Amino acid sequence: MRRRLYFMLPDVPSARVLLDALLLARIEEKKMHFYGKDGALPPDMPEASFVQKSDLVHGLESGMVIGGGAGLLGGVLLVLFPPEGLQLQMIAILATAIGGAMFGAWASGMAAAAIPNSRLKAFQNGIDLGQVLLMVDVPLSRVTEIEELIARRHPSVRFGGVEPHIPAFP
Repeated sequence: MRRRLYFMLPDVPSARVLLDALLLARIEEKKMHFYGKDGALPPDMPEASFVQKSDLVHGLESGMVIGGGAGLLGGVLLVLFPPEGLQLQMIAILATAIGGAMFGAWASGMAAAAIPNSRLKAFQNGIDLGQVLLMVDVPLSRVTEIEELIARRHPSVRFGGVEPHIPAFP
């Protein structure tokens, strides 16, 4: 089980120092994601991906739930009130629910891909001013250790919170 920690760093040089400190603490580079102004980060720093910068994951989840519910309701209505001359089985309910979930996830995901990540809204003003956001994924057992390490070595870093759920695929 992993948790995502958020830290606001004052500038790119302090982000570089923190990257080195976390590497020495045996946090893998692929578990660190830096998000700054466009073009502000050097190419050798691990930058946040499109999935982390956009609201894609939230959109997919919401669309899947809403589309699946609508498909389920549509399937039930279709089985209860079939078109004339059709004999529908209960599998039609499952098929419409799955189809609705897939369509809802696709449609909502397409819309959400164009929206900035709602979780990162609180950090956007600092990013616009040249600060750098660090998102680091750490095992649950090391959350306190990493928080204390960063607070001890870099007092200018502002702690931005912990995300309790990290999607498995990004």
